Order: sequence, then C-alpha cells, then structure tokens
Amino acid sequence: MSEPSMARADAQRAPDAVEDVFDPYADRLREECGVFGVFGHPDAAALTALGLHALQHRGQEAAGIVSFDGGRFHAEKRLGLVGDHFSDAKTIGRLPGRAAIGHNRYSTTGETILRNVQPLFAELDAGGLAVAHNGNLTNALTLRRELVKAGAICQSTSDTEVILHLVAQSRRPRIVDRFVNALREIEGAYALVALTTKKMIGARDPLGIRPLILGELDGCHILTSETCALDIIGAKYIRDIDNGEVVVITDEGVQSLRPFPPQPMRPCVFEFVYFARPDSVVQGQSVYEVRKRMGMELARESMPDADVVVPVPDSGVPAAIGLSRESGVPFELGIIRNHYVGRTFIQPTQGVRELGVRMKHSANRSQIEGKRVVLVDDSLVRGTTSKKIVKMMYDAGAKEVHFRLACPPILYSDYYGIDTPEREKLLAATHTLEQMRELIGADSLAFLSVDGLYRAMGYDGRDDLRPQFADHCFTGDYPTLLTDRSGETPRQLSLIAEAS
Repeated sequence: MSEPSMARADAQRAPDAVEDVFDPYADRLREECGVFGVFGHPDAAALTALGLHALQHRGQEAAGIVSFDGGRFHAEKRLGLVGDHFSDAKTIGRLPGRAAIGHNRYSTTGETILRNVQPLFAELDAGGLAVAHNGNLTNALTLRRELVKAGAICQSTSDTEVILHLVAQSRRPRIVDRFVNALREIEGAYALVALTTKKMIGARDPLGIRPLILGELDGCHILTSETCALDIIGAKYIRDIDNGEVVVITDEGVQSLRPFPPQPMRPCVFEFVYFARPDSVVQGQSVYEVRKRMGMELARESMPDADVVVPVPDSGVPAAIGLSRESGVPFELGIIRNHYVGRTFIQPTQGVRELGVRMKHSANRSQIEGKRVVLVDDSLVRGTTSKKIVKMMYDAGAKEVHFRLACPPILYSDYYGIDTPEREKLLAATHTLEQMRELIGADSLAFLSVDGLYRAMGYDGRDDLRPQFADHCFTGDYPTLLTDRSGETPRQLSLIAEAS
C-alpha cells in the first residue's frame, strides 16, 4: 500500500541505512498483509483474532478487526503483533457481533501509522462498509488524483481507501452492485474481504494473483488468505475463490458472482516459494511438499561435493530436507535461530552493528567445523544477510561453504503486493553469478532454474503450463500492463508519490 509521506522519509535516509542498522527482516521479501473474515458466528471477533494469529507471517507491523453487532460497527486497530493486543478478553469484548473481518499489515514503504491500519471503514448512505485488502492496486495513484479532484477527502495514504471512495460514488442502489462497480475501476492484484450490515463480501482479482480461501465452521462461512488460518480454529476448507470471482455471504448462504470476462489464472508463484506457511495448501498442493521438491530439483541440478546440508532457518528447512534426501548428504541444523529477536534492535556503535546477524542466527559449531557445507535458503534478494551467514560458517570452522537457493534469481521488481526493492537494488539483476558468489564469499553459488521450480510444482517445465503462474520476478513476464491510464509505470508512480 503506498504511503507517500513515509516513502519520502525513507528516501531521505542514507543509502546504506539498511545495512548499517541491523534488521532481521531487511534482506527478505515481504508480503503486504493477510485477511480473514467470519460471518454468522457468536465468537466472530475471537475467531478472527485467532485467524490473524495464524496469518502473522504475512504482516507483523499492525493488525485490526472490525465487527458488526446488528446495529453498530466496532473497530480495534493496533500497531504490532496480533498476540500483543488481541489476546485479552477486554479487547475482544469491545468487538461484539456475529460478523467480523480482520487484517494483518506489512507496509512496503516507511513506517505503519495507525490511520493506515486496516480494515478501513466508511459510513455510506447504503450503510457502513469495512474493507480489508491484500495486494496492490497499480492504478491507485491515478484514481486517487481523480477522486480528490472531484472533491473526495482522503483520510489515509493506503490504496485501499480508493475502493471505499469508488463504492461511495457509485449510484447503484445495492451495496454489492456498488462494490462490483468499484472493482471494475481498479487494476492490479487484490484479495478483498468486506463487511456490510447484512453481508460479508469476498473478491479476488481477475488473474487470481493474490490468494483467497472459503471455509466453514459450525455452519458459518469464513474467508481467509491461507488454509492454515482455518486449521487453527478447526474450520473446514471448502474451496479457493476463483480468479475474478465475487462471493456474497449472507444468512441464506453463499452467492457467487462473475462480473469479469473469463481470463487465464495467474496465481503468485511466491506463495509456494516463500509467503505461504509450510502447513498451508495452495492451489490444491501442500506448500511443505512443494518446497521439499524444490530442494530435490536443486540437488539434481547443482549438488556440490559436500559433507553436510544446512538450512538457513526457518525458510530454508523444507528445501534443505529435499536436497539432503535426493543427494544422500546428511541434513543437520548447523544454524540455530533465535525466535525472540524483535523487528529492530538499537545498536549504538559499528562494532555492535556487525554482531547484528548473530542476534538472529548462531552457528552450531559441532556440525560445521572441518566440513564442506551446503547452505540452503529460499531466495536471495540483496545478499546482505547471506554474506554474513557465509562468514559465520567460516568463522565456525567450515572447510568449504556452498550456497544454494531453492528458487530462481530474482531479476525484476514486483508491483502486486510483494515488497521487492527496485531492480537496481536486486543483486541478481545487477551482478553475474560469479560476482554474486564473490560478494557473499561462498565457494560456489547456484539457483534453482525456472523449469526446476515448475517441475517441483508438478509440471514438466514452464512451457508445460498454460497459463503460467505470476512468475514475473524471475522472468519479467508481468501478468498485467505496467502503465495505468496516465501512462505512468508503477516505478514512475512511486517516485511521484515520494515527491507528493
């Protein structure tokens, strides 16, 4: 979600600020958020809080819940983790009603501020409407300009607010028709969960880039980003919401609308690579099993002579298991992760800053010393963390360190809800394989091929599947046009936002 003022503040920082200040998440790709909704259950808010807890990996900076008690809407929004704010009876007690929707947020630029925390809510002449959004609207800035020019007053810098204004401007009598009209105006990727006085509405973008799941608990319907959120409350998986589908959930049941012309589906491949929790099921496949097969394919393509396979925890564990099984080289926990490291850590001196990576990861010397080590991780973005981990292996006595990545090189930026750096800051886009190897200090470096990734998902290769997944970060094959009605690209729009 674009946040112009926060982006401008980021732009004013020193270029090397990310490397100087230790942040355990700085060198990772990040999803913007997770959504969850319950309709018709007496414990709707409590179930939503549990669902958001299961989706915490999709956004750690803020969380919010909006409920409806039959007469009034109630909202609770907090900066920080779900468990820090929505685990006490007092907070949940302020969210009465049999319907609730919730949102976990990760902001792509700058810091999260409370007015941007979702779900966003507006009073309309047709009744109140709350909206939670996972994804990114590529034409949001152009729409925002048009809305403000027409007299709209924006309360946040989130692109989700554009949807509320579009619904408010529609002259259709029914709220569902207004909602569909708004969807016809927006472009990009989205999974939306909305709550009105009588309905819960779910919508997935025409290409199905962002995920949305339908579940059921005690006869009540649930919408969520991942199946793991159903598991935590004991709910049953019903089906994935189709690309371009709008579902309307009322006391009478679920109605499916298809307001868009049929298009080939292009779900985000990064759900398999990194974003989804390993115990989730995506597109009918176990994420954990797919990630193990990525490791197996990696072993077939580029396994070096080695004594031990070591994952970079936690994201590299399934692929490392697969690589170990396929190669016959033993799997060991050569790196121990500290799960209690916070989002940031104050470090007053350069000497302490250099110790930063050890706050999160520590070498298990007994499994490293004197051995040829294969390090396995899920992806390589800028290489700053990878460089430190390779050095840590050598400091622990490794004889050789071979780095293997269980996805292809990330060559292009994303504009659909993944927090990727601009292309000039992506290591693989600006360096050769040998240059990357030298930079991180490994004896060898190799990535899984694009075809290997598709084979891990059950296809013969990329050309075996028509249509493709949304794999533009690896291939440059963007699933939508990258210019909006103004003719500006997302990169140009982001620069305009920074200057606004």
